[in-house]
Amino acid sequence: MSFPTVRMRRLRRTAALREMLNQITIQPSNLIYPIFVEEGIKKPIPIASMPGYNRLPVSTVVEEGKAALAQGVKSILLFGIPAKKDEAATSAYAKNGVVQHAIRELKGALGEDLVVIGDVCLCEYMSHGHCGIVENGEVQNDQTLELLGKVAVSYAEAGVDIVAPSAMMDGQVAAIREALDDAGFEQVPIMAYSAKYASGFYGPFREAAESAPQFGNRRSYQMSQGSQQEALREIELDIAEGADMIMVKPALAYLDVIALAKANFNVPVVAYNVSGEYSMVKAAAQNGWIDEKTIIREILTGIKRAGADLIITYHAKDAKIWLNQT
Repeated sequence: MSFPTVRMRRLRRTAALREMLNQITIQPSNLIYPIFVEEGIKKPIPIASMPGYNRLPVSTVVEEGKAALAQGVKSILLFGIPAKKDEAATSAYAKNGVVQHAIRELKGALGEDLVVIGDVCLCEYMSHGHCGIVENGEVQNDQTLELLGKVAVSYAEAGVDIVAPSAMMDGQVAAIREALDDAGFEQVPIMAYSAKYASGFYGPFREAAESAPQFGNRRSYQMSQGSQQEALREIELDIAEGADMIMVKPALAYLDVIALAKANFNVPVVAYNVSGEYSMVKAAAQNGWIDEKTIIREILTGIKRAGADLIITYHAKDAKIWLNQT
């Protein structure tokens, strides 16, 4: 049957009908809110390329966690900016490091109400800005694994709920799983940045986290933009090594990869709506070219429709208000 017997607009006539028949809905609890915590500062520092975002002192993270919870967002993802950087990333796994301190503050104040995720990488802590130990201009994969394990264990000792390795070193999930288990933290899950592409969308993050590489680039360990099969292999390997959740990063240019991940693997799929995607929306909205709230709802719905179970997004804290508007 076809028109005029079939009239698709019948089911779109009212807001109530449209809402009732919506197949994809986003709840604030589906979202993860990234926070940048900087060691040694006394007040928030605005991030120029991410309007509305700040690097926060540890003293304000509990307030920020409470603000997220008030919006229905149940989880935050911590990134640290240390006072000291070196070629061994010693601040990354220091007992009193900036992320470890923030974890203790958040869990002490908010307990199980807030899920705290710690990003496990070294780029913010290395003086050269790369995600691993560097020798003769090359990032050393296997030597880096031990450091990643030490970071994960230090987060677990501080009380973190989830660790999220993002360095894209081969074998990082297995190394972290072994380190956690050996330290008695077998119940701490791993959210693996499995399909992390080398991307121009990371620019604002690198300003925010002060993590731009001082030489070369990260293409030798982050994925090439044209590959789907490689992403599936990375995800499969991470799951085999013990990943409890997998991630695709960035989100908007890789919706097809999110869909493939959802179709091929029976684990929660996380998508990272990254800093450049956030900043483009903010810049266009500030110029009056788009309606920011409408665009954010559309973007988050598209990522969810592609197959993401959870979305890491810098828009998270505003989501409860904006998602409820039509």
